[in-house]
Amino acid sequence: MSATRTQVYFTEEQRRRLDALAKREGKTLAAVVRDAVDAHTARTAPDLQTALDAAFGAMPELEVPTRSEWDRGYG
Repeated sequence: MSATRTQVYFTEEQRRRLDALAKREGKTLAAVVRDAVDAHTARTAPDLQTALDAAFGAMPELEVPTRSEWDRGYG
């Protein structure tokens, strides 16, 4: 595997958690970070239409202001 050296800054808490995870899993810090990057970048963006279809009608009790209320503005 070819790799590119990259410098990343973590907060003290992030570093503590990463070190603990690396120790638990018997991996290097770099391996834990690479695994996390792979998991994050492998996610696919949700399809907008599918998300809208799934949410349609989810809040039937919601009362939406009339157009004149929106045009009036708030505050």
